[in-house]
Amino acid sequence: MKHTLLIIEDDLDTSEMLRVYFEAQGYRVVTAVTGRAGLEKCQSDPPHLILLDVRLPDFDGFEVGQQLQDDVRTSRLPVIFVTERRGRDDRIAGLKLGAIDYITKPFDVQELRLRVRNALRRAGSQNNPVTGLPGEKLTDDRLGVMLERPEWAVLGVYIHGLDKFNEIYGFVARDDVLRAIALTLTSAVDELGSMDDFVGHPSENQFTIITVPSKVVPLGRHIEDRLNQAMNYFYPIHDREAGYVRRSGEDSPKEKVPFMKVSLITLTTKEGPFPTLENLKQALNLPVKV
Repeated sequence: MKHTLLIIEDDLDTSEMLRVYFEAQGYRVVTAVTGRAGLEKCQSDPPHLILLDVRLPDFDGFEVGQQLQDDVRTSRLPVIFVTERRGRDDRIAGLKLGAIDYITKPFDVQELRLRVRNALRRAGSQNNPVTGLPGEKLTDDRLGVMLERPEWAVLGVYIHGLDKFNEIYGFVARDDVLRAIALTLTSAVDELGSMDDFVGHPSENQFTIITVPSKVVPLGRHIEDRLNQAMNYFYPIHDREAGYVRRSGEDSPKEKVPFMKVSLITLTTKEGPFPTLENLKQALNLPVKV
């Protein structure tokens, strides 16, 4: 999966140089020349990391950073300030806004590349390493924010039989299944969900979708139908034709292993109240940290 970099920089020469350089390194690069355009692109096409100039034509990068921090949808996006300002106060101001790094112009582009790589590695540790979706901590954060809304809905999506599938066919095939499921869920949310919906992958065989009450029923039906129809196609054709996995060992009797299945749990505001996140996760049957 390519990482997406958003470069918010009004100097067109610098922006173009960075775009060409990072695309050659295998990144997907999106650019914006104003703070407002950068914020809009963060909403419509969230990047994995932002390179943010401080001096912009509409408002400065510190204000952009503040607006990113104030919005739950963008508050965790890693930001590296790239600026001509060398003063200690400017550096502290940027770091106070949650920036993970602060580099001054003129900069060594190879040093910047290493800082970007290291930042993405640190940020990626909060995402599921297979699907790239937000992992347990980020999912918990979004569930906590969700509970503060007057109305909400959440879907717990469970993959039954994934452990046995992994045991028989191996982790490469299992990872292919997880990536395909993640793509199905995100596509379903794009098609049938609302603008602010969230898809997380808090543990290997569980996914979480946060949506609104009016969308949760059609979204859940669509996902359950699509995934249960797709499960058979992850198996070799000879097993699909038999309708089950027939496994046998030299010293053990033959065993019929059923195919994977998907089930959903749906919760809305009506099923509450849930005073704490742990209460909600217990109702969703998600793992709860003791």
